Amino acid sequence: MQFPPQLSHWTTILAAVLAFAPVLAFGFCGAALERISKLPRALQIALPVVLAIPYLLASLPFGWFRWEWFRLYALLPVVVAWLLSMVARRDREQRGHWLEFIVLLALGLAVDLRWFEGAWPRGLAFMNKLLLLDAGLYGFMGVRALSGVGFDLRLKGRDWKIGLREWLFYTPIAIALGLALGFLHWHRHIDRPWMIPLAWLFTFFLIALPEEIYFRGWMQNLLERKIGRTASLLLTAVIFGLSHFNKRTAFFNWRYVLLAAIAGIFYGRAWRAERRIGASAITHTTVDTLWGALLR
Repeated sequence: MQFPPQLSHWTTILAAVLAFAPVLAFGFCGAALERISKLPRALQIALPVVLAIPYLLASLPFGWFRWEWFRLYALLPVVVAWLLSMVARRDREQRGHWLEFIVLLALGLAVDLRWFEGAWPRGLAFMNKLLLLDAGLYGFMGVRALSGVGFDLRLKGRDWKIGLREWLFYTPIAIALGLALGFLHWHRHIDRPWMIPLAWLFTFFLIALPEEIYFRGWMQNLLERKIGRTASLLLTAVIFGLSHFNKRTAFFNWRYVLLAAIAGIFYGRAWRAERRIGASAITHTTVDTLWGALLR
């Protein structure tokens, strides 16, 4: 089926908006959406099948729709909801259940190893990350109603204070170590400095926010209940560092892993200061943005 080019572009934009809508919904109305946990169990589990709609809208007009990918994007959030609904009944005190870590592992590997990016043409692979984030948000915040995540897009002054403080703590370490290892090099000049604020916003919403929800709001949060504050901070930072093993073309870029793991300590400190994703996302975003502007 062929669609007019203009309509195809509009459906792609609509797909991206719908894929990001759950992030905004939970970020601004998280308390209200926790009522999902009160829905009848069958409806609660079946409802996230609608999260596959962005794939339909983005793929059908361009002719790269595949049933196998549609089934995956329709079933995966349902399976996540089903598993976390069992956890909600078995672990009412929210001490951390092994099934939660299975869900985290599956979602994390799917993103980091790019299991599903073959479903998307070049330029739209970010949609895969958003759809997997949506599945996690619905499961952990809607069905599980996990406490202490701190995902609130209504940023406060304290978020900026804490986030920028941790950025200032990390920056001299990163620059000194990165330059010493030959991983970082100074730019001789800044190309298009007026683009830095836009780059900051792009990084905040599409890179830092998803990663901070996953690593701090879910992983560090759950690990704290099992192994305590310090151990969970360090273990999450190590895992965060290892998630960068295949970045920047190298098969195992140990320099990037090391710097990312150290960064993870400061991101984790920013989050746990007041258990706010906004604070750690500000640290993460500022590191990535200025890193890209001033260093390479």
